[in-house]
Amino acid sequence: MAANDTTPLIERRSIDYIPEAERHGRLFSQFTLWMGANLQITAIVTGALAVVLGGDVFWSLIGLLIGQLIGGGVMALHAAQGPKLGLPQMISSRVQFGVYGAAIPIVLVCLMYLGFTATGTVLSGQALGQLFGVSDSVGILIFASVIVLVTVLGYRVIHFIGRVASVIGVIAFVYLFSRLMSQTDVGALLQIRHFSWSSFLLAVSLAASWQIAFGPYVADYSRYLPSKTSSVKTFFAAGAGSVVGAQVAMVLGVFAAAMSNGQFAGHEVAYIVGLSGTGATAALLYFSIAFGKVTISTLNSYGSFMCIATIVSGFRGRLEVTRLQRLVFVLAIVGTATLIALLGQHSFLGAFKSFILFLLAFFTPWSAINLVDYYCITRERYDVPALADPNGRYGRWNLLGISVYVFGVLVQLPFISTKFYTGPLVAALGDVDISWIIGLVLPAALYYLCAKKWHGAVPDQLILPTEQGAIPTTNGLAAQA
Repeated sequence: MAANDTTPLIERRSIDYIPEAERHGRLFSQFTLWMGANLQITAIVTGALAVVLGGDVFWSLIGLLIGQLIGGGVMALHAAQGPKLGLPQMISSRVQFGVYGAAIPIVLVCLMYLGFTATGTVLSGQALGQLFGVSDSVGILIFASVIVLVTVLGYRVIHFIGRVASVIGVIAFVYLFSRLMSQTDVGALLQIRHFSWSSFLLAVSLAASWQIAFGPYVADYSRYLPSKTSSVKTFFAAGAGSVVGAQVAMVLGVFAAAMSNGQFAGHEVAYIVGLSGTGATAALLYFSIAFGKVTISTLNSYGSFMCIATIVSGFRGRLEVTRLQRLVFVLAIVGTATLIALLGQHSFLGAFKSFILFLLAFFTPWSAINLVDYYCITRERYDVPALADPNGRYGRWNLLGISVYVFGVLVQLPFISTKFYTGPLVAALGDVDISWIIGLVLPAALYYLCAKKWHGAVPDQLILPTEQGAIPTTNGLAAQA
């Protein structure tokens, strides 16, 4: 608590290493942050898609849970890197891709953040519009202003809002589930079981892509924890919060879509709030929906700032970012996302489904390469100061990592099924999209085999920046590797 009392409200650090003297926080904050980030309307909509697009309730619930566990495992493995390295997630990609080469996946991550921020802003705009009696467009602008403020304040405020959002989310979801149970025969819905591989794997893919998409920034929110924090405990704290929160929200979405008789699509927020009736209760639910979106939208905007700063710093050779530069980056990011939201607010649901599924082709290979390198090749033994030096250990471009990443994207193309693109093997597989499985397994195996033979020199132990007034130390787990 003493560390928290002396920690400034406005975050001083950006993408640079967090010294041990500035580390603070508890593992429980990881659980509440990620549960709060998932107990929100976009997760409800994602779960509803499993039914809206043809699945039944029973097998959709099973498929979503399997996807949560698989994707949540990937996400939590990234979270465990934060306390050990004291760095944002995408900085560590310089080990696998080079100081300049890491910009390749990071650019795609930025596009992901823009997409998720924009789609979340649409739903939040609907909620605020209903709450304040204004248009959805005005609601979008109000929400964007809040996101700018919280993102600029940074890490400590984000975690505080995550704790509040988790409490509000639990109360709101308990109430919504009670209302839903009183208005429909859930047992009858669960008795309808028409299994099809395409619908089942769609549900798995929806949940897995939801969780895997957190991978590129999850360590951003664990990097302030003390370096002695258990990796296993970090894994379970972040993973459990994300999986529990997302599954609860998606279960509500499945039941809501199943009982809606086609009224859910296009009116997601109004339909969910309509379960509670009208008046003060509806107003409180609109508020809880908007507040719930603050957490995840801030995570997206904060992650975007980290990614853009990472790209710029890679070519500049420095990790420091001034507060003015931070403000400019955040305004540009949120402004762009808001413009996308305003232009695309009337065609949300179908575009969102295609967007999150197509993202898998670009992020599963990155996750596979990063995790295999960290846990199997270097085994946590990073040279942190060299991550800022294009002439250092990791070089400008790492052709091994880049080549495997490109292979990982291309090998998925025959198996992708989205509105943007459908691969030639999809029809032969009964319209089942298995691209994300291919994108995880094959790049991981290829990178492991190649890196074992051709990987550059790995330090004998984790090398951290020398902290002023402290004796240089190494991480115990890394030294034992």
